[in-house]
Amino acid sequence: MLSASLKSHPAPVPTHIAIIMDGNGRWAKKRLLPRAAGHRKGADAVRKAVKGCIEHGISYLTLFAFSSENWKRPADEIDDLMGLLRLYIRQELDQLRKNGVKVRFIGDLSPFSDDIRSLISDAEAETAANNRLVLSIALNYGSHAEIARAARSLAQDAADGILRPSDITEEVFAAKLHTYGLPDPDLLIRTSGEKRLSNFLLWQSAYTELLFLDTLWPDFNRKALASAIHEFQSRERRFGARS
Repeated sequence: MLSASLKSHPAPVPTHIAIIMDGNGRWAKKRLLPRAAGHRKGADAVRKAVKGCIEHGISYLTLFAFSSENWKRPADEIDDLMGLLRLYIRQELDQLRKNGVKVRFIGDLSPFSDDIRSLISDAEAETAANNRLVLSIALNYGSHAEIARAARSLAQDAADGILRPSDITEEVFAAKLHTYGLPDPDLLIRTSGEKRLSNFLLWQSAYTELLFLDTLWPDFNRKALASAIHEFQSRERRFGARS
């Protein structure tokens, strides 16, 4: 019923949705299951989010999968997450390709094992020509580090005489970010009831509509996505101007 109302709603759907996928561990704990079970169930929610975005004509979906701070977690949990990442890429790649999904990974990928980096490279290459949905997966990503990296790169360019400091505009700076080529997110969703951005897309979210849901990520489904889009459509975006 909600999907039908979206199609008749006069307001446009967001072009780019970003999601902080939070609550896998709490979902598992509520059910007396190991945290790994929550992460596996969370992978199912990713599939539903991708399908839902395709159904609603969303062009870009960016998922916060593994932050630069997540390395602080116990070694066994990190091993489970890396195993799940390998499994997800191998199992989902064919379906993503068939559904016209272009996959890209953003963040500092250097700490990952050679086999994971190879899987990532293959996934990006095999889906490079797709244009139905751009799925960006943030791995070892932290916005502070991303901004500092961009600043260092521009400072080096200025020192090398490639550009003058006065040439550095917002657009020039943004071109140095991991998200270069992506539009800024229109809607950012965080699940699990937490109400913070946790170092995710800080530069890019300056005028993003924020939506914090109590739903734990493994319980997020296409109905929840449709409801979030409907909430976005009900808001007036003024970007600092008067309505």
